[in-house]
Amino acid sequence: MLWIREEFLQHEKRYEKYIIHGHTPVQQPDIRSNRANIDTGAYATGNLTLLTIQGDRLLAI
Repeated sequence: MLWIREEFLQHEKRYEKYIIHGHTPVQQPDIRSNRANIDTGAYATGNLTLLTIQGDRLLAI
């Protein structure tokens, strides 16, 4: 599904459900109103991101 990657990453409207994903390494967790990318490239950087969800609050560590 690589052909939809940019369209998905640039999409700003809300989806039916909140999406937590990876497969696109970023330096810091990318938390948005419709999705959260928590792939901080642990395989290359040693930085593994944990995301805790409590009600409507998200906290990336």
